[in-house]
Amino acid sequence: MVGIQSTKGTYMPAEPPIACSLSASEMAKRLVEMRALGNECLLNVEIADGRTVLSFAAGTETGQRLSAIVAAEQKCCAFLTMRLRTEPDTITLTIDAPADAEPVLADLVAAFAADRQPAP
Repeated sequence: MVGIQSTKGTYMPAEPPIACSLSASEMAKRLVEMRALGNECLLNVEIADGRTVLSFAAGTETGQRLSAIVAAEQKCCAFLTMRLRTEPDTITLTIDAPADAEPVLADLVAAFAADRQPAP
């Protein structure tokens, strides 16, 4: 395990722990927000090697909602790296997770894609 020795002699991990700081009710609310946004705007999901790219239909409200979700997730799940990119027709959310956090990443994707119907 890689870590940093503090000036007080205590050991601090170099990477944030893989743990969510949300309460059960906060998590339920966040998942409802993700599911609603995914149901309304999610266009595509690509998953490979600890990275997920979710594409959403572009729009001011979509961008604001995604920005709020990303800001909130980065507070409670600091071990995830989340980036938003806006293009004319899409807003892309890229999420990178360390190997041990892939189940958390899968849960996030499932929340956004919960109401999507598989392509015929």
